[in-house]
Amino acid sequence: MSENKIAAVSRTEFGKGAARRTRRAGLVPAVLYGHGTDPVHISLPRHDVQLALRVANALLTISIDEGKEQLALPKQVQRNPVKDTIEHVDLVIVKRGEKVSVEVPLVVVGEEKVDGLVVMDQQTITLEVEATHIPASVEISVEGLEVGASITAGDLKLPSGAVFPGEADDLILSIAASPAAEAAEAADGEAEAEGDAEEA
Repeated sequence: MSENKIAAVSRTEFGKGAARRTRRAGLVPAVLYGHGTDPVHISLPRHDVQLALRVANALLTISIDEGKEQLALPKQVQRNPVKDTIEHVDLVIVKRGEKVSVEVPLVVVGEEKVDGLVVMDQQTITLEVEATHIPASVEISVEGLEVGASITAGDLKLPSGAVFPGEADDLILSIAASPAAEAAEAADGEAEAEGDAEEA
């Protein structure tokens, strides 16, 4: 995955009023913490942050006041519910080579058999991966699967080095009959019942 370099400035004012002033200046209030360090309050350029956080688990390279660079992952992102703009970001410090636990989106690819409907039990999967090798997503192929088939965590093809810490039989998705197919089956059943009644 690519690293996003962002130049931050330290923040000395706190509170709602200070946060509003920061946002009016085109910046996003943020906190950087982890690895036993004291939390550092910073401001990030809004445009750069919006672009970087378009993907899940974006790895950020933060330089504060043009100083030493620090790798970080977004831990919590607060967004404006109306404008969908980023209002605040909690960032956790990570080190190269260390393993982190992240939620990775699941993406379905391929086409199931006719009359099938994909039922997702999970939209994301928890993985333990190196901080600098977090996959953007994990693909699940449903190519040719028939109604009644299912895919568990143990069936997934995970990226090299990624580990799923849960149970291998955790259900990820299943293939159910589509509503149209169920309706047709029900109609066939009713027709057969009527035919049997007439014969009797």
